[in-house]
Amino acid sequence: MSLLDRKLLRDLRAIKSQALAVALVMACGLAMMIMTRSLMLSLETTRDAYYEGHRFAEVFARLKRAPDSARAELAAIPGVARVQTGISIQVTLDVPGLREPAVGLINSLPERGEQVLNKLHVRSGRLPAGRAATGELAAGEAFAEAHGLKPGDTLSAILNGAKVPFRLTGIVLSPEYVFEAPPGAALPDHRTYGVFWMPYRELATAFQLYGAFNHVSLTLAPGASERAVIEAVNRVLAPYGGRGAFGRIDHPSHRRVDDEIRVLQGLAVAFPIVFLSVAAFMTNSVMSRQIALQREQIAMLKACGFANRQIGAHYFKFSLAIVAVGVVVGAAGGVFLGHRLVEMYHLFFRFPRLDFVLDARVLVAATLVSALAAFVGVAGAVRRAVKLPPAEAMRPEAPANFRPSLVERWGLGRWFSASFRMALRNIQRRPIRSSLTCLALALATAILIVPNSFRDGIAHVIDFQWDVVQRQTVTLYLAEPGSARALADFKHMPGVVWAEPFRFVPVELRAGPITRRLSLQGLPAQGTLSRVIDATPQQITLPERGIVMSAKLAAVLQLRPGDSVTARVLEGRGRVITVPLVGLAEDFAGTAAYMELGALNRLLLEGDRMSGAHVVVERGRWHEFLAAVKETPRIAGCVIKDSLREGFRKTTAESIGLLQKIYMLFATIVAFGIIYNSARISLSERGRELATLRVLGFSRGEVGAVLVGELVLLTLAALPLGLALGSLFAKGILTAVNTETVRLPLVLTPANYAFAVLVVATASALSALFASRKISEINLVSALKALD
Repeated sequence: MSLLDRKLLRDLRAIKSQALAVALVMACGLAMMIMTRSLMLSLETTRDAYYEGHRFAEVFARLKRAPDSARAELAAIPGVARVQTGISIQVTLDVPGLREPAVGLINSLPERGEQVLNKLHVRSGRLPAGRAATGELAAGEAFAEAHGLKPGDTLSAILNGAKVPFRLTGIVLSPEYVFEAPPGAALPDHRTYGVFWMPYRELATAFQLYGAFNHVSLTLAPGASERAVIEAVNRVLAPYGGRGAFGRIDHPSHRRVDDEIRVLQGLAVAFPIVFLSVAAFMTNSVMSRQIALQREQIAMLKACGFANRQIGAHYFKFSLAIVAVGVVVGAAGGVFLGHRLVEMYHLFFRFPRLDFVLDARVLVAATLVSALAAFVGVAGAVRRAVKLPPAEAMRPEAPANFRPSLVERWGLGRWFSASFRMALRNIQRRPIRSSLTCLALALATAILIVPNSFRDGIAHVIDFQWDVVQRQTVTLYLAEPGSARALADFKHMPGVVWAEPFRFVPVELRAGPITRRLSLQGLPAQGTLSRVIDATPQQITLPERGIVMSAKLAAVLQLRPGDSVTARVLEGRGRVITVPLVGLAEDFAGTAAYMELGALNRLLLEGDRMSGAHVVVERGRWHEFLAAVKETPRIAGCVIKDSLREGFRKTTAESIGLLQKIYMLFATIVAFGIIYNSARISLSERGRELATLRVLGFSRGEVGAVLVGELVLLTLAALPLGLALGSLFAKGILTAVNTETVRLPLVLTPANYAFAVLVVATASALSALFASRKISEINLVSALKALD
């Protein structure tokens, strides 16, 4: 080992606590980077392998009813490789032990042979037999887990008005339902919604659809144009009530997985940038002070023949040693947290197997990024060290120019102690160092704001979405849109206090080249149960002409109020209408578009019709109401608001809550690291001055007050700046991770700010206490030695 390397080890031992603080800050950023990038790789590789192995389709279409002969027309379309047709129907379920009626989407299994596309993965049991009238059913894993169902258990379903008992033969997964959520919903509700499969003949016979289909999946030949195939599919299916074909990118399940990957992409950039920037700043502070303290050693090394290159390499090695510790700790932390978060993804995504896959490339990238951050932080200090002439380095630094502080010049000095006045003078005589320390403390405050903004955003979404916007107890869906007279039937159900109608119409909205598929909601102009709320938040009165859409949807379509949007209806006559955008609504789960109910029915030329009703039910008659719903064949769906809220708490809120805890842990570590490092640097810089004060008769408490007073003043100055920076950080990161399916609003509460201030104040107090104790350990003789 060379002499310089032995010196390096001695120096690292001397400032081990400061070096460890920098390494931990760096490790937090690297752990975030490794965790998020590896989770992206895990999801992408698992998704792609699942899609390929189980032949997930590339184009999908739903329709009213088409004869089996139309399948040959679809297969003959240029560019189509494989076609699979079937039946998909939503029914009401009666699950033992569940008072509420559940909704099941039952898909048919091929009458002969195995599935060509969207092949099922059998988790346990077997698929239903292909014979008619078997009474067998396969259930999706998410619904089965929510109810503890296993092969051999029974449940009932209302098929075309008849209650039919079924026995579960297997628990299965499908690439078409990696993310299981009710149609049009952005959030899962595994308790009251599930996906099932049964033989084609039995399902088709129950709904008089034998020899026909209402659902199509197909794959493309290599080099085929998806857009051309979709247009051809639409032409073939138009006479049969086609609702518009769409590609995989618009498939609800696939889009939800893609959105999660985009969230991870945002997090993989935002947090590491902040943490590594702080680490670079801290490295610069540590190394600048280390070089300043070793002026005489540098001079002696040069005098002994060491070249500038060797001395520069020595100090770069110093920073690289910190990087090595940061990379090791960060990699271990990233892998550990990645495994925890992969387990969390089972709440959302149903893959046959989802394992954490460490991205080896990100380890290399993390090492290079952290080394670059350290290099940027230390480059200036090293450059000053190698340029320092030996003769100049042998002399101590010129003393600072002391003069009364501004407070003293204003005649206010007599109100403060001598220790406090000295702290003010020291801040004023070194404005650059004081400003940088203040900035570091502000960053420590700022990064504490971001995690709690996630927590407060979740709380706001829960209150806003299920208390302000949705005031109903339950939403009931008709099997088919019916006459408005059905509202009277809903009002006469047991326990119903109030009911309001709605109409949901599947449409494709187009603004220039951008399109989005969703349900256009027709609501009463001034409804009281399902309300349209703006950002104020005030209720929007739906006008007789025009459309209101969520602000996120308008941003995606690049529309502003006053612009026109084209809506192609995907059912019935398939009308194409152009309407003006008249307002923007605020929502946080999915995207939506609204029209006044009467205006929507007039545009559709279908008379006064409704798809269902939002209903308020008397609490004391809740069970009686649920029993009536189960026995009403016309009701094809029942969505309970409290179930949606609970589903959100157990999935989205729980996952974001786990991320928030991880980020809060990292932010707290970084905050303590910054403040402790600042206190230690201040102590090492002023060792000679503090020793002088002790020799002159100042008590240990009075000397400590000089150091503590400076830290307190800088902290007080940094807090407002830190709170402002934290607000900007939170806004930027939330904007980066918000998607079309789930968004969090920027909510900055007094409690959030108070927590950040409390953590910084606690860290400052502990650091000041530590520094004060270190004052008693100063060797007065050594500190007062000078070479001149």
